[in-house]
Order: sequence, then structure tokens, then C-alpha cells
Amino acid sequence: MTPSRRRRTALAAATTLALIGATAGVAHAEVPPDAPEQLRNGDFSDGPSPWFSYGTGPLGVTDGRLCTTVAGGLANPWDAGIGQDAVPLIAGAEYEISFDISATPGAPVKAVLQLGSAPYTTYASVDATASGTATRVSRTFTAPADNPAAQLIFQIGGSPEAQTFCLDNVSLRGGEAAPPYEPDTGPRVRVNQVGYLPGGPKNATVVTTATDPLPWQLRSAAGAVVASGETTPRGLDPTSGQDVQTVDFSAYRTPGTGYTLVVDGEASHPFDISGTLYDRLRADSLQFFYAQRSGIPIDGDLLGAGYARPAGHLGVAPNQGDTDVPCQPGGCDYRLDVRGGWYDAGDHGKYVVNGGIATYQLLNAFERTKTAETAAGGAALGDATLRVPERGNRVPDLLDEARWELEFLLRMQVPAGQPLAGMAHHKIHDRNWTGLPLAPQDDPQPRELHPPSTAATLNLAAVAAQCARLFAPYDAAFAARCGTAARTAYAAARAHPAVYASAADGNGGGTYDDSNVTDEFYWAAVELWLTTGDGAYLTDLTASPRHTAEVFDAGGAFGWQSVAALGRLDLATVPNTLPAAEKARIRASVTAAADRYLSTQRGQAYGLPLPGGADAYVWGSNSNIVNNAVVLATAFDLTRDAKYRDGAVQTADYLLGRNALNMSYVTGWGEQHARNQHSRIFAHQLNPDLPTPPAGSLAGGPNAALQDPFAANLLAGCRPMFCYVDDINSYSTNEVAINWNSALAWLASFLADQGDAAAVPAPTCAATYITHGSWPDGFTTQVTVRNTGSSAVNGWSVRWAFTGDQKVSSYWSAQVSQSGATVTARNESWNATIAPGAEITFGLNGTTSGAPNPNPTLITLNNTACTLP
Repeated sequence: MTPSRRRRTALAAATTLALIGATAGVAHAEVPPDAPEQLRNGDFSDGPSPWFSYGTGPLGVTDGRLCTTVAGGLANPWDAGIGQDAVPLIAGAEYEISFDISATPGAPVKAVLQLGSAPYTTYASVDATASGTATRVSRTFTAPADNPAAQLIFQIGGSPEAQTFCLDNVSLRGGEAAPPYEPDTGPRVRVNQVGYLPGGPKNATVVTTATDPLPWQLRSAAGAVVASGETTPRGLDPTSGQDVQTVDFSAYRTPGTGYTLVVDGEASHPFDISGTLYDRLRADSLQFFYAQRSGIPIDGDLLGAGYARPAGHLGVAPNQGDTDVPCQPGGCDYRLDVRGGWYDAGDHGKYVVNGGIATYQLLNAFERTKTAETAAGGAALGDATLRVPERGNRVPDLLDEARWELEFLLRMQVPAGQPLAGMAHHKIHDRNWTGLPLAPQDDPQPRELHPPSTAATLNLAAVAAQCARLFAPYDAAFAARCGTAARTAYAAARAHPAVYASAADGNGGGTYDDSNVTDEFYWAAVELWLTTGDGAYLTDLTASPRHTAEVFDAGGAFGWQSVAALGRLDLATVPNTLPAAEKARIRASVTAAADRYLSTQRGQAYGLPLPGGADAYVWGSNSNIVNNAVVLATAFDLTRDAKYRDGAVQTADYLLGRNALNMSYVTGWGEQHARNQHSRIFAHQLNPDLPTPPAGSLAGGPNAALQDPFAANLLAGCRPMFCYVDDINSYSTNEVAINWNSALAWLASFLADQGDAAAVPAPTCAATYITHGSWPDGFTTQVTVRNTGSSAVNGWSVRWAFTGDQKVSSYWSAQVSQSGATVTARNESWNATIAPGAEITFGLNGTTSGAPNPNPTLITLNNTACTLP
């Protein structure tokens, strides 16, 4: 699995007003030669990073100099630039800025130290003229304000002729050396600050230099000791660099609020023990997607008054909008209406590959309600369960939210009659990077469609196929539209199997490049086969090398660049007609991966199913952790073995506070939680009039690569679990993203479904489901349920779900009703009792459009799963 490595530059291209009103720093006495250096990699010996550019060609190092090209004819100097973020300034301190600059054939340059967000206040500026010979420029100034994250920009636009610019020996000396960053980690006893399920695992980690076991006490809110025991020494935890011990208080199961765990003279943050802990997190984590919607006004009555805003990117000034978007120059000669969808992350871009996996996880969370015993038939994800504008329309709200993105994805398909018809454009975003904060409706940048890619096309094919089967019971026309788009996209990808997004196409938005799409082909073939039953797709998926390969990576089971596991999980869970032996092999691969994650989890002092090395703590590490938990949860759904459920439940502890930083990574959840995720929309840290990210937003999490300058300056040398800072400037550790929140939403829904996490009951029924006859538009089915328990069943209700558009048309020996895809059969008066060892049989006729009609994998009797043949 290759982790997400989206480059996010907090670019602030200064406005005309900001430049005209700026006053350059006044020259002062010479800065001492031993003054600390405030820039990173000013000699470019480490390549271009962390320098960025906008409005230019790619950055490259030539003969030790950082060079780029700029087109002629740009209207303003600030329309192109080279810069570095996170430059610390101290008010009243003396600084010297110096650099070597050259340009061919020659042009003016302005170096500007400024506030990296609106109103882009200039602290100092230096004018220079660059020629074909390198010129040394030096200037001293006094910083007029404190700013730990100022921005240095070399403005190099505005020349009538095309230019090649080169920089070298860029330096900013002065101020003070930054003191070592010491995060406030609170009490040394680290717990899930939200709480624990009564019957689930309850673990904590204690930071201590003690080497012998320590006594622990669990105390009620009133201070009474309700449980006690001894810790288990774990020694040095290499991931955090801490000496730790662990506590297991799983045996205590009494619900309550305000518990604390006391060890080694320290009391933890308070927490609850409750079977309803995660009910609201399910709703909050899904509500994030409404907050990220593009092209629709956000209703403050639904999300909260502080979150209300006008629709963004509909062509209302200053927006140039998403309703009539051209391609990048030279890309195509048509324009598309690509309104709607979700803003991907902290910027205003919309990306098909990331939208694909995020939409998949929401749709999959809904599809799980058809196949998982604990999902209770989907009542908690039905209509009027979320705060969305579509509530009350008789469609499950989760599907309504997914549809907002699906409609956008469908609009990204290349129209018939055009070159590459049926393919999907890879992304759409601003021509240049914008600064923070910036509300969507205030974004003035032109929007551009980027070229189609095979990866994007297959993402569209996969999720559109999911859409076709899941929307069939609710909106047949939309389901048919999705199905047509899915088949068209797959055929286009087969015709153009190696059209890759450019790794250099990262100005104004992330690249999301991917040059290995065998996994996307596999996933798309799986979804199309599950939806259509077409043997051609079965041939493709079984011929794929991914079908028998190991697809669950230790560092993250799946992600936007590694989607084969999505196909594997759906083959394991969605009812289908694979041979029994093949289906058993696929399910065994899921449980084998889950066993490996459990083994990893047991070896981690903080109890997460992720290896402890720095290479596991990557951009978006929290989503990788959650996706591993999704595999654990799926293994539980397949086997009913509580060890997998407990592993998924324990993973939530890390996200909600049981970690080295003693912080919940979910806004609004836990006593000490993330508040300042990187976002142009939710930028309260920069502008108090703006909101923080809404409750239920997941921060990306520790990233040992420190891929933004703010984190690199602050956290250099950090142990992996400490490579995180809750600051809006750290986009590589603290961004929000739809694929991270889709993972959280899936897991939160699973956790909420577990209730008290009591012992898994033994089956007390067995069921058979036999389709005795089928024809192009219908079928006849008989269901038999036997009581395998020791007590009589007095009054029964049998439930299962269809995979697609099947509808019950008549029935006998039971009262049968249908809601969406879910069928419920209730006893007649004469067959209400099922004695131990006895059975009842009923039948039905149904209609279908000809889509697959496999036997269900879950049949319940009075909400308890029956064993199936």
C-alpha cells in the first residue's frame, strides 16, 4: 500500500492592495554573524523541498541552484512565485535577508516576507533586478510583528517575456533560535477519553520510569474505588520513545460517567462506560460530509449557526465557478458542468480518486446493514437519521449524502463524441494555490479540469456500480444512470489502460498520481460483477493477479492508491454466486489479515493495529489505522468471533486519547481534542469569526516524514507518535480529508452497532433459502427456519435483504413486507410457535430487472442470526 502524499502548500499570493499598502523594512545595523538561520534548505543541497512555487513550471535544482520557468505576459508580479512557509519572526528583532538571483533574459524580482493568509500583511520587502549573471542581494530589517509561521515569497511574474529564474544561498538570519517544542501531554495515564463499551476491552497506557508492576485504581466520579489491580510493564516503546506500562480493566463492566484511572500518583482524563458511546459519533462523523459540500448553501440550522455559508463555486462573483469549467490549456476543447461533490480536504479541490474511495466507504457502511448481524437492518442509517437537507425523502440519509458526491463523479465523465469518451477527468481545482483562510464562496481563482486518467475512470466505474445496486430499491432511474456510467467507464478504461495522472500536476491542488492501476481494474470488475452478474466481469476479476495476491498491507489495509482490498472485502461480504470453496478462500484471506492486525495490536503498548516504525506513520496515518480496524470489524461480521470485534473496538482508544500525545484526534470528542485542523473553510485559528472543523472531523495524524515546513521546523527529530501538531499550518499532520472521515464514519457506525459489546450469543436457529425458479423478470423462493434452541419461539419475525432491485410481489404462509431492500416475514396466527427442533416454511414470488439474485448471507430470526448452509 502506498500512502497518500498530497502536497499542500499554504500559499498566499499577495493581493494588489496588500502590496501597494506595504512598507518595506527599514535598514538597520548589521545582524551578528552567529544569528540563527530561520530558513530551511536555503542552499538547495536537499533538493527543492520545502520550497514551493505557483504559476511556474516545475521546480528543479540545477548546478546547486533552484530554478524554474515562468511564462511571459502575466499581469502581475505576484501571479508567479517561489516561496517557503513557516518562517518564524519575532517582533522588534533584527534580521538580514540575503539571496543570489538570476534570470534569463532578465526581469525584476520582489522578495516579500508576509502574513501567509488574508490580508497578507507585508513585514518586509526587497526589490531586485535579475539578469543572466547571478546577483547577490542583502537587506536588514526589524520585524514589525510576531509570527511563528510567516511566508517568504519571491514574486517573479509580470515580465512580458518568458523567463528562467534561479535562486541560491537564500538566508534569513536573526531573531532567536526556536526553543525545543514540548507538547502538553497532560496526565501520564492515557485512556480513551470518550470511554469504553461495558462488555468490550478496556485498556490504558501509563508513562512511567518504574520497572516493576504498579497498583492501579478505577475510581467513580465520586472518587470511590470500584476496581483495582496491577499494571503490566512494557519497557521502552520505540514508537513514542516512552517507558510505559499498560492496564487492563476489562473485567469491570458497570456503566457510569466520570470514571478516572489512577496509577503512579496520576489520574487520567475522565471517561464513561456506556453502550451508547458511539451513537453520536456515527452522526457527527457523517455530518462532516455535509460541511464539505460544494455547490449548495450550508444550512446553519442543520450544522450549527457558525457553519452557515452561501453556496461555493457556482459562478457567483468572485467565484468563476464549477458550472462551466474548461480543461487545462491544451487538454480539451469542451467545457463541463461539474458542480456539487465534496471539497476533498483543506483546499477547494475535488478529486475523483479520493472521492471514489470516500464514497465507497459510505456506500459500504450502508451495504453492511444488509449483511452484518449487529447492523440491525440499517435503522440507524435510515431516512431522517442525519442532519442533511434531503431528510424525509424516504431514502436513507447515508445514501443521500453519498449521492451528492456521486452526482459530481458522474459529471466528470468525458462526454460521448469527445476524445477519450467515457473516461473520467482526474480532478478539478483552482489554477493556483490559494491562502488560508478562504471560504468557498470567496475563492477568486479560475477552475480547471485536469486530463482524464485510467485510475479516475475505474474509480468511477466501481462506485457507480455500487450505486446501481444500492439505489435500485429507492430510485430506479438514478440506479440505471449509475449502471450505464459504470459500464461505459470500465469499457473506456479497458480501451485506455495506461493513461496516468502526472506527478508534476500539483499546482493549485494535489496530484493524486498513480501509475499502477491493476488494483483499480480488479476493484471495478468486482463491483460490476456483483451488480450485473455479467460473466465478462467475472472473467476479468478472476484473471487479475490481485484476486489471489495478498492485498492487506500491514501499514494500511487500503487507501486511495491501493484499492484491491475493497474488491476483496466486497467479494467476502456482498451476496454472490462464487463457488463455495472460492468464497471460503476469500473470507479466509480477510480473517488471516485480521489475525495479523491483532498480533500487531498486542505488540503495541498503545494498542493499535499498526507497526511501530517511522515508515508506518505517514500522511493520513490515522486513516490507515482505521482502515485496519475496518478489516478487523469485517472479520467479526464474517465469523462472529469476538476477538475481531474487540480489536476494532480497542483501535478507537488510540484515536480518542490513548496515545503518546494524550489527545483525541477527533474534534469535539474527548477532554483534550484536536481543534485546529488544516482547512481553508474552518480556519478559526487564523480568523476568530470562522468556525473550527465541526465535531467528528478526524485529523490526519502523526507523519514522521514531516512534509510541511511548519511541522518540519517544530518537530525535527520527533519519535513517530510525536510527529503531530494541532496547528492549522501543519497540513501534513493535521489536515482533514474526506477519505479519512469516511474511514472514521464506517468504524463509528460499526462501534455504535455493538451496543454493550456483550458476549456473542450462540445461534438458536438455522435457515435455508432456496430459489426454486427464476425467469428474466421474476423468481420464486422458499425459506425454511428451524428452531435449534432449547426454548419455543412464540411469535417470529424473519429478516433478510436483497442485493438490488428485487421486489416481493406475492407470498404465502407468512405476512411479508418490504422496505427498500429489506424483507421482513412475520408469522400467521396458525404458525406463530416454533417448538425446539421444529421448523416453519414460507414462500414468495418476486420481480427483478434481471440483475443477480443471489441467496442472502444473513437471515435473522427475531433479530438473531441463523446459521446458513
